Amino acid sequence: MMLSGFFRLGVWQNFFRAWRSGYSGNLEGEGFTLGGVYVLGAGRQGVLLEHREKEFGDKVSLPSVLEAAEKIKPQAS
Repeated sequence: MMLSGFFRLGVWQNFFRAWRSGYSGNLEGEGFTLGGVYVLGAGRQGVLLEHREKEFGDKVSLPSVLEAAEKIKPQAS
């Protein structure tokens, strides 16, 4: 996303949302890498949830993570 990320309205909205809630980062590191969340099932279940950030500060919904985690079936030993 590089420099164009700073001109997106959603990025600034996410920044102010985090700032108002008291989050403070250390501003160390690259800072241009977007993250993601994966919930992986046991054995052959594979990926149960995939969330990739589309812009800085894009959050995954906690209920969807919990729902995916509940779908994990124990692997037979």
